[in-house]
Amino acid sequence: MKTVPAILRRVTTAFRDDCRGLAAVEFAFILPLMLVMFFGTVEISSGVAVDRKVTLMARTLSDLTSQAIQVSDSDLKAFFTASVGIMTPYDASPTKATLSEIYIDSNKIAKIKWSKAATIASGATQATLTNSTRTVGQDVSSLIPTALLVPGTYLIFSEISYKYVPTIGYVMAKTGINLSDVAYTRPRQSLCVIYPTTSPLPLCPT
Repeated sequence: MKTVPAILRRVTTAFRDDCRGLAAVEFAFILPLMLVMFFGTVEISSGVAVDRKVTLMARTLSDLTSQAIQVSDSDLKAFFTASVGIMTPYDASPTKATLSEIYIDSNKIAKIKWSKAATIASGATQATLTNSTRTVGQDVSSLIPTALLVPGTYLIFSEISYKYVPTIGYVMAKTGINLSDVAYTRPRQSLCVIYPTTSPLPLCPT
């Protein structure tokens, strides 16, 4: 007849040598880490893609405007709409865009000559023009790279901001991350881009 200690030793030895559940236990330990890494990779990849689109939006907006001699509200609305379309397939509604023309005087002081902003509602296909936070005459010299502060010249200045909110929020903040970028383009067809449109075409404001 086996004694209790002998039975316990046999059971303990058998339990110690039994590896049938080892893989399941290891998987249970590493599964949370695998999920965090997977969703983190997805979130970071999406964030990088959106940030790249924000940069493209800023460049597209200034580039389209710089190709005109004069622009109307309908022109600006079309430019804003085309730029915001770059966000596809991501939601464009968090986008805020501002477009301004800047004049650099003889003292290399850069000031706003005109400015317009736009937003887009969720599910909308057209941008909506709004009043810009930039005001005519505002000194924006600190925002312009030194190499672009050429006296007597104009710049088309676009600003884009976008609040990226991750789907899961495992790695990035659930409240979202503010992404932004700016772009500068010189007028291509004339010294400046006139806004609003008038007839006859006036001289560029200084």
